Amino acid sequence: MRKFIQTLGLGMLILTAIISFTSCSKDDDPADNNLFIGKYEGKIAFDDLKDNSKDVASADGTITVTKTGNTYNFAFGNSIPNLNGVDFEEKDNVLINIGSAGTGVIRIDAGKLTIGYTKDDKVWTADCQRK
Repeated sequence: MRKFIQTLGLGMLILTAIISFTSCSKDDDPADNNLFIGKYEGKIAFDDLKDNSKDVASADGTITVTKTGNTYNFAFGNSIPNLNGVDFEEKDNVLINIGSAGTGVIRIDAGKLTIGYTKDDKVWTADCQRK
């Protein structure tokens, strides 16, 4: 019985060591791990203020978020034009849109994407959850 307890204790020690070495450190910034990249689903819409024939009414759809260099790209479904080259500021594992050519708000975290953004007389809106 004593041998069994020693073997069990040694096994637990090895398992704890393995988990400790493979876990993320506290200094690891999730933004460096592309936390915000991925596919989001929810309500999306698009309005072209100069050409109403290009408008897409609010409906369920997807947005795929990718990162190129220091900017983010948003590939919309439902025939909505993509929104590319958006600059963000990272705070508390949340990306918040900062000065680009457009105005409005784009907020993204690990689980939610919210867009209310206007650029060149075009308006993108979204309220999505990570897929």
